[in-house]
Amino acid sequence: MTNKVLSFIGAAAMAASLLTSSAQAKDTINVGICVSWPGYAMLEVARQKDLIPDYDLNLTIFEDPLGGHAALAAGQIDVYGCTADYIPLTVDRGTDVVNVAFMNPSYGVDHIILAPDVEAADLEGKKVSAPQAYIGHLLMGLWLDSQGITPDKVEWVNLNADEAVGPMLSGDLSAAYMYEPWITKVLEAMDGARSVVNTSDPAMLKTGIFMDSLFMNTKFIANDRKAALAVLKARWDGLGYWHDHTEETNALIAEYLKWPAEDVGFVIGTNGKSFEGGIYMFDFDEAARMCGVLDGDPPFGLANDSMADVVSLTNKWWIKLGLMTNMVEAAKGIDCSLMGDLVESGYRQSFTAN
Repeated sequence: MTNKVLSFIGAAAMAASLLTSSAQAKDTINVGICVSWPGYAMLEVARQKDLIPDYDLNLTIFEDPLGGHAALAAGQIDVYGCTADYIPLTVDRGTDVVNVAFMNPSYGVDHIILAPDVEAADLEGKKVSAPQAYIGHLLMGLWLDSQGITPDKVEWVNLNADEAVGPMLSGDLSAAYMYEPWITKVLEAMDGARSVVNTSDPAMLKTGIFMDSLFMNTKFIANDRKAALAVLKARWDGLGYWHDHTEETNALIAEYLKWPAEDVGFVIGTNGKSFEGGIYMFDFDEAARMCGVLDGDPPFGLANDSMADVVSLTNKWWIKLGLMTNMVEAAKGIDCSLMGDLVESGYRQSFTAN
């Protein structure tokens, strides 16, 4: 074998080694998802469709919202998708966590079910159920307030939707927070039971508090802002892919979450935008308007730059419900500068249902 051939082989081997090293050198961004839920899966879409080519995404589904928040605060994960109702608590506890974007409001997923032969006026002193410190707790509180009943006038039972079915059917509960399939199970089994409010109600949508959001660890942002921007952009690139290839992406999400594909459609829809009875997906421009970094109004009567107001309203309700004692500085729980950087770079995304 000639020296020229050996040199060529050596150069080729070195080039291959450099390419391999380069591929292996991609930084990893650790992403948490609080529960198995289609609305949180768009970064998995971005990962599978190579929409963030400079980074590896390592996704973990916690099935434990508080455990995921603890992992984010400790820096074990960098990014976390969960409900926005936790923002006041992150501020109150002084953790290294901020909310960087609102992703989607509940659009009818969450309901309050009233037992047969019970009217709102009858609820004082009666048992009502909701999972403490989650969206259902807020929804029950707001609905009771709209009926002139303060939270201290009812007996609270800390139950999730599936846990409330038995007590509801046995007559032990007068009202319960529920979502599907438990709503249908109760309504079919109890003549006269009915849904009295849900999160697609305009008054509830306008509060902005029934929202999923994207959190990041502040040290991750400070130490690698480029990565933080890349993963934020990738989340909306994944959403754009879903809009343009909805059936394919719903199947991808179903396989990832181990859900029936039909059930995915009953949460995020099959039109690439929303499902009434599920959730409404903010495109990037709508989310940027919530942050106040792009002109124009978000949907549902929400105001431009209203995230801090939403956090303050949530804070007030956690105090009313006995989970917090102090009002916090809402802005400390929000960092819209990343969304602002993407807007400044020219990134835009606006779409309606297919």
